[in-house]
Amino acid sequence: MPQKNRTVKGVLGGLLGLVGLSVVAGVLVTATVTPALAVAGAAGSQALDLFENLPSYLKPDAPMEPSSFYGKDKNGEWFTMATFYDQNRTQVDFDEINPVVYDAILSSEDKNFYEHGGINIGATVKAVVDNLKKTSSRGASTISQQYVKNVLVQQCEQEVLPGEENYDDKIAQCWEDATNAVGTDGIERKLQEMRYAIQIEKDYSKNEILLGYLNIASFGGTIYGIEAAANYYFNTTAAKLTVEQAATLAGIVQNPNTYRIDLYGGSAGEGVNGEADGWALTKDRRDYVLDRMYTDGKITEAQHTTAIESPITPDIKQPTQGCAAAGNNAYFCQYVKTVVLGDAAYDDTFGDTANERRESLQRKGLQIYTTLDMRIQEPAIIGLRDRVPANLDNQHLGAAGVTVEPATGRILAMAQNTNFRETHSDDQAYTSLVFASDYDHGGSTGFQVGSTYKLFTLIDWLEKGNSVNETINGTNRIFTKMKCGDSPVPMSSKIGNFANSGGYVGSPMRFTRDSLNSGYLAMAEKLDLCDINAVADRMGVNLGNMGKVTDENHPYDVLGSKNISPLDMASAYATVANKGIYCEPRAIDKVVDQAGAERPLPQASCSQVISPEVAATAAYALQGVMNGGTGAQANTGDGVPLIGKTGTHESWSTMMIESSTKATTAVWVGRWEGQANITNVWANNGLLQNARYGIARDMQRAANEALGGGDPFPEPDKNLTRRVLVNLPSVIGQSIEDATKTLEEAGFSVTVGDPVDSDAPEGQIAEQDPGAGQVSSGTTVTISPSNGKGATVPDVTGSAPDEAVAALHAAGFLNVSLHGSCRGPGSEVENTSPSAGSAASKSTTVTVKC
Repeated sequence: MPQKNRTVKGVLGGLLGLVGLSVVAGVLVTATVTPALAVAGAAGSQALDLFENLPSYLKPDAPMEPSSFYGKDKNGEWFTMATFYDQNRTQVDFDEINPVVYDAILSSEDKNFYEHGGINIGATVKAVVDNLKKTSSRGASTISQQYVKNVLVQQCEQEVLPGEENYDDKIAQCWEDATNAVGTDGIERKLQEMRYAIQIEKDYSKNEILLGYLNIASFGGTIYGIEAAANYYFNTTAAKLTVEQAATLAGIVQNPNTYRIDLYGGSAGEGVNGEADGWALTKDRRDYVLDRMYTDGKITEAQHTTAIESPITPDIKQPTQGCAAAGNNAYFCQYVKTVVLGDAAYDDTFGDTANERRESLQRKGLQIYTTLDMRIQEPAIIGLRDRVPANLDNQHLGAAGVTVEPATGRILAMAQNTNFRETHSDDQAYTSLVFASDYDHGGSTGFQVGSTYKLFTLIDWLEKGNSVNETINGTNRIFTKMKCGDSPVPMSSKIGNFANSGGYVGSPMRFTRDSLNSGYLAMAEKLDLCDINAVADRMGVNLGNMGKVTDENHPYDVLGSKNISPLDMASAYATVANKGIYCEPRAIDKVVDQAGAERPLPQASCSQVISPEVAATAAYALQGVMNGGTGAQANTGDGVPLIGKTGTHESWSTMMIESSTKATTAVWVGRWEGQANITNVWANNGLLQNARYGIARDMQRAANEALGGGDPFPEPDKNLTRRVLVNLPSVIGQSIEDATKTLEEAGFSVTVGDPVDSDAPEGQIAEQDPGAGQVSSGTTVTISPSNGKGATVPDVTGSAPDEAVAALHAAGFLNVSLHGSCRGPGSEVENTSPSAGSAASKSTTVTVKC
């Protein structure tokens, strides 16, 4: 059984080894080294000092180790999502290895390990002589020397950064230089190895050296360390290895790429050492190890017999690395990977060059704890799978859902309908593009987000001091007064409303609830298009191709014509839910290095980008979307207050965004390439254009449950919800054209009624409804022109009946009827019908009452 501490005999052996080395050095110098060095031009006296002058200190660095991403499962426990490595290695502690492994290694490689001081003098002299003769370049190494050799190889390999030119050749050369050097280089290497081994024995216990060796050694291919070897070759752990398995691995480590047992066609030539010959070379080496173990008394005769008779039986557990191993979480994994490899904010965490970033990911053994929450992620995965096929019709059907935490920006879920594959596939069910994010974080360039972009017009409307209850003419028309600064950017044609609606006069509250395109264009016409896009920019929105939303300004921007990632849109709505504070999305909570220390992370980036009053009032309007508006189908039904917005662009791109105060969810369903129709297309027992509602509802409901629901949104600002009255001018007496112009310039819509009886010239406005005075902004005014056939009823009140009849005849009313009471003597007119001052056709009968 291996010992935890050095024995007295071992310490003396180390001292004797050091003394002996001086003798050996002298022997080597006089018998072998001097001639070799003389050829190289070195003097004899220098040769005598060669060994003593070699560096004696070697600090074993942490070996290359996989880095891993972790998420939280439904029980709040961390689980491994994916690993990344150049060398597949899992370091274990001394007690995590079955003692039979130590017995196998020591019996076959260094049976006197616990007695010697780090080197085997006799074997070393023989190896050096053989080296000079160029008959051999291997052998004679103790476990301590082999550990040193592996440390040196590892240090050499760590200097070759991932991505370097000729990477594979340089890595191979590290091994060649450390193991196969001949002649003078070989002697110096062996002497240096011995020198380091002696010092290692002084600095570390025997058990630490033995464990270090088993954790660092190569077991063939990319498999390093005893734990990874047990996992890979036998689908078990180092603690559970059997005698036969331990002996096999002890044999493999002697010549890893020859004795490996994962190449079924053979590892040493066509058909040699493969499944066909029962891995004959490996079995011979294994049996040698078993013989040595039996001879040393480490196993019984029965164990030896049973093990010798057993065949080599690998149970290969193919390691999977990279995001492909993350399964349904692969797209979130890919997002995190892009942060590790390229996000400048994490320079202090992962390195400030591309090569350093790759090294951190593939070699540094980092434990990267992400923000993924399976309580929300799993419903997202199920919702997408159940409603949107990975490939419906070979026309690039895609869908993605993402949930963020407004108060922190943490990405809690990110999933999509396709299957992750980094290599190209003709099957559109497979892609590496991360639909939920932008080009820098997964290669996607975003999608046209439709009416969800109306949020930024609403925010700008409120920031300009306008009320959500102001009445606006939202009837559909060509909007000619759109502008960007001093530059006009008018529309050239009408835009369509849902169901071909003609629009209506209404308020931003109603326009938001109904997602009325013409209503929002009417709002935008009173604003500045550049300001609207600047609001989006301020709220963290970029184009999917990493451009700025403010770079170009078009009228159709109001309706979501720009390509933007669902994550950016989710973060913008999260800003409203977070009282106007925007938090930049983040996917990493903690990073722990190999030594167990936390690496620094960038500070959370949160800032107030819109005022709390504007945010509260915008939320007030957006609640109507979820309560009877266009987003009602996505309402979670759990009583949690929600804001939301729907979005549809043409017939190929749809969105649903909804949010509580604690979680914001955005779902996109559409075509990730091309513009094939999804409207009225059935898939998985539902209409594709409606799939967004169910997916978003399931994700948001899960988030509400996981995060404890949500608080009521703040009350809206009273000034931003006020009723707005404006002055309506009189247009009586104007022509239809002039009256229409006067009213429209004042902000009113105009309807021309039927001609009315009036004594005004034909075509002049004789009536308007409502009349001049204070009215709601945006009111529709009906103007009625004169038909030229009317007259005004004169006021004959108090006159005698005969005088009244004469006055009416004079005014043009020839048909006059006297009420019975007007026929008696002394009668006096009380009123007329039609009444005095009213216009009426001259043929109208005027009734006089006394």
